[in-house]
Amino acid sequence: MKTKKIRFGIVGTGTIAHRFAEAIQNVSCAELVAVASRAKETAEKFGNEFNTPVRFDSYEKMAESDVIDAAYIAVPHSGHIGCSCLMMNHGKHVLCEKPMAVNSREAEEMFRCAEENGVLLMEAMWARLVPGTIEMLELIKNGVLGDILGVEGKFCYTMDEDEMDHHVFNPENGGGSLLDVGVYGLNFASWYLGKDVVGINAQSDFYNGVDSHTCALLKYSNGAIADISSAILLRKPNEGYVYGTKGYAHLRRFYAPQEIELHLNDGTTRKISVPYKGNGFEEQITHFSECVSLGLTKSPVIPPEQTLYITKQMDKIRKMTGIVYPQD
Repeated sequence: MKTKKIRFGIVGTGTIAHRFAEAIQNVSCAELVAVASRAKETAEKFGNEFNTPVRFDSYEKMAESDVIDAAYIAVPHSGHIGCSCLMMNHGKHVLCEKPMAVNSREAEEMFRCAEENGVLLMEAMWARLVPGTIEMLELIKNGVLGDILGVEGKFCYTMDEDEMDHHVFNPENGGGSLLDVGVYGLNFASWYLGKDVVGINAQSDFYNGVDSHTCALLKYSNGAIADISSAILLRKPNEGYVYGTKGYAHLRRFYAPQEIELHLNDGTTRKISVPYKGNGFEEQITHFSECVSLGLTKSPVIPPEQTLYITKQMDKIRKMTGIVYPQD
């Protein structure tokens, strides 16, 4: 019997919403049926661009409707908890853009809301589901790199002068580099080194009340060390490395690689091609939709425990470096 497609509505019409709308066209088990914006004009423009049949000029109207099964939350970080709980309180499943919450208190409240309503809430950490990450985990499981004792990941970019009013520079929106892109590095470290962290050291630089550059060192009980950095006003190569006792892997887009370069201690090198199906979002839409179809209220790959672990880790780093938000 053919499985019913999961009907999605997008909350928000920014860059990330566009990427989701492009990707869902390549997913057989899901379809985009609605978009919601606080302005009718932007909802209509987005709807016309992606041939989305239903356009809402308020988030409440989407939540109250029966045209969607699930909502993808694509508003700035500070709006995640409000929009997610609004949708879940009306029985909608929620795929929420990362970071799912500004702090762990919000994340815990959101997961409580999901449990109370019997719906699936998953953080949209798409990079965990791409072929490159799956391949890296398999290589490590098979012992190709030996025991993993270090990782490095840098997600650092600089905004143009005409983009300085972007929400990433606004503390009220949960702006700054740690929440915006540092969350990738911390997840990256947890995928390959686990969660047995025994110490964290971190430093941040600031612009307009948000962290413009953050570097963190994480020490693990087995002696492994993760070196993670994020920036929004400083460009660094967005590369990463996974170091083991038998060699290392070089990942040009460390958190979601499409090519893995292996450099082993015996002198051999190998390149493994692991391309996306589209723009990289297809796998997370497929996984989330399959979870909904199976009646799951927790993803087995990106469970609440993982999201809460990373969010609490960001809380610790923020306390250490002085990153503060009104939501705290």
